[in-house]
Amino acid sequence: MAPIPAPQAEPQDDPDGYVGLEAARAERLARERGWSTVRSLEPGTVITMEYRVGRLNFEVRGGRVSRAWKG
Repeated sequence: MAPIPAPQAEPQDDPDGYVGLEAARAERLARERGWSTVRSLEPGTVITMEYRVGRLNFEVRGGRVSRAWKG
């Protein structure tokens, strides 16, 4: 039987630190800090609620991050 894969560790990074940053800059910074997936979403975008280790989500209003959360 194949071994069960161990989940990857998430970066020790506070998502709230991205709020207010210009979206492209926030995405570059998140990738530099080790987030494997960075997703920018418009307000009201319908998304699934599964949690993905290593993913950082941004809600972007007017070109700036208005909210950020893991998963």
